[in-house]
Amino acid sequence: MSLDVVKVDLNCEKNNRAHNTIDISASRLIVRRGQSFLVRLELRGPFRPTTDVLELTVETGPKPSERLGTRSVFRLSASLGNDSSWMAEVHRDSNLPAGSVTLGITSPANAPVGEYRLSLSVKTSTTAVTGRSLCKLILLFNPWCQEDWVYLPKQEERQEYVMTEHGLVFIGGSRSISSMAWDFGQFEPDIVDICLKMLDMNPKCLRNPPEDFSARCNPIYVSRVVSAMVNTNDDKGVVAGRWSEPYAGGERPTSWHGSVDILRRWYQSNCNPVKYGQCWVFASVMCTVLRCLGIPCRVITNFGSAHDTDKNLTIDKYYSDYGICPESNDSVWNFHVWVEAWMKRPDLSRDSLYDGWQVVDATPQETSNGVFCCGPAPVKAILEGHTDLKYDVDFVFAEVNADQVEWKVFPDGSKTRINTDTSSVGQNISTKAIGIDRRQDITANYKYAEGTEMERIVYNQAVRRGTKPRYSDDTVDNHLQNRLDVSPSIVLLNKPVYGQDIDLKLTLKNDDRVTRTLLIRVNAQAVRINGTISSQIQSQLIEQMILPNQDLAFPILIPFSVYGEKMLESNSVKVSAVVSDKGNPELVRITEQDIVPDTPPFSITANGSAVLYGGEMTAETMFENPLSEYLTDCCITVTGSGLLKQPIESRIPMLKPRQRIRLTWAFTPSRPGLKKLVATFDCGQFRNIKASCNVEVRPAPGA
Repeated sequence: MSLDVVKVDLNCEKNNRAHNTIDISASRLIVRRGQSFLVRLELRGPFRPTTDVLELTVETGPKPSERLGTRSVFRLSASLGNDSSWMAEVHRDSNLPAGSVTLGITSPANAPVGEYRLSLSVKTSTTAVTGRSLCKLILLFNPWCQEDWVYLPKQEERQEYVMTEHGLVFIGGSRSISSMAWDFGQFEPDIVDICLKMLDMNPKCLRNPPEDFSARCNPIYVSRVVSAMVNTNDDKGVVAGRWSEPYAGGERPTSWHGSVDILRRWYQSNCNPVKYGQCWVFASVMCTVLRCLGIPCRVITNFGSAHDTDKNLTIDKYYSDYGICPESNDSVWNFHVWVEAWMKRPDLSRDSLYDGWQVVDATPQETSNGVFCCGPAPVKAILEGHTDLKYDVDFVFAEVNADQVEWKVFPDGSKTRINTDTSSVGQNISTKAIGIDRRQDITANYKYAEGTEMERIVYNQAVRRGTKPRYSDDTVDNHLQNRLDVSPSIVLLNKPVYGQDIDLKLTLKNDDRVTRTLLIRVNAQAVRINGTISSQIQSQLIEQMILPNQDLAFPILIPFSVYGEKMLESNSVKVSAVVSDKGNPELVRITEQDIVPDTPPFSITANGSAVLYGGEMTAETMFENPLSEYLTDCCITVTGSGLLKQPIESRIPMLKPRQRIRLTWAFTPSRPGLKKLVATFDCGQFRNIKASCNVEVRPAPGA
């Protein structure tokens, strides 16, 4: 009698729950590598393990082969390939009906991730070989498996960095840090297919698909591919970057509140770019993709982040009498956002020296091996100044620890160096704490404390290992003769709030023993997050005599009526004071203050029974116009993975001065666990006002 397979039970719900993929699907087989999953076969005819041969084949990608690791042929309890082959064994189950057999199938912990085809060939003592396709399955990285390069030992970290579908992105300035909730949504049902499509569209895959599918065994390779594909600079990537108006044909970067809508737009538009993004958008989309594929990751914000274009680990900053001027390709971003991904780095060291968190950045700043991507750069290598290691350690080291060289530009175009700032770059490096909506400062992971001998030792080592020299010693030292012995400082007098005037004062302390007549130019400029000036707000010239050891103070007022409109596309107000000796203009001191006004209050709350399939809940948003003028073109958008099927939006043409608006929506949770509603308010006068609230969804009774 022939032995035929008449039915295949993939045990999707049971397998996916065991593999921590049940939140993606209960009806598709999605498993993690290095871990067994069960497939039950219902057979026509008796199965005799001693004489009958069941031979399984798994394949992924085009032209699969055993050599590339994209094809494996294996029998029960024995593989036909090498030690990295797939394996299968009979799973003992006394409850199985006669004629059924359950197979436990295990992939190697270094198998390529992606979609596989599983087929079965049967041979008995009395019949020839018969073949049958069993199913398709998706294989992901496995942070729960010790043999997988992405293994993360602590369960609470796996929960936060793989399983959590929402998070916080820290924004603002080093002295005024705020948080913005983001909906990653990596377990929305279609996101895994979109992530695999992204891998398929990368140029390496388009040039040589078999080699690319084979390389997907390596999280180092996959993270570099994702870094390149999240931006659109070299390929049919996801997000087009833009740092200033106009945003025609797309959305302002500040309007996004989650990754799912962005990824779906890309996929549904035949892989055309989604417009537009900036660093936090690139990083958050990348976090979604890596978590979906099974690579643990977290979003990182660096305040005072240097963009070192010439790789000499110094940033040139130029001031004219009217504040910052664009004389250099180098810049210091108010903040910059990237991703840390967790993985081993045996390509760099045999002793696990560089294992752990790796910086991976999707924002297209500079090329890496000819492609706009960055990383993975080991955080441990950045800390120790090992700037000669791959990938892009030198670039990230500069982002967190470059020296900033300040120059004064005179009206005739000549320049003089006035100061070297060794501590302003790389401040308050932040990420979301585990299990709680709170900021965790991880600056010590990236650099030794500013002002310590060890920090300077590491910096000098980084320079020696780098590819380009700094300034010569004589250039470094000669700026001291151009310093004015007057100490200026800009002090905030109250907490700045968008819609209100900004009150400051400039203080001057004369440390010299001579009387001087000072020319003081106080400037306010609107600054984008990448450190570029978007517009001049106001400028004030003061001439003042200062006596030996005298202290002076001058009030600075920046009315909202002056700065408000100019801040629509900017992150902060940069207030600087250029102080020079009237009799000797080359004697100069400069001070500055970056001011990020708080946004007006905006809130969202959830009401009702947070039980899976337990009926409708409601979300309520509230906003009050804080201005004495009308707000126009107002829009409120709410999203929440596991809570809302798609974003919901309400447009309000106009809000009267001091008018309060409450909006309520109904929703039904679709997945249990801690979820988050994220709301965005935009209007003609404000940008990027965010609010969020957590919703703990309990499983359905009896589940």
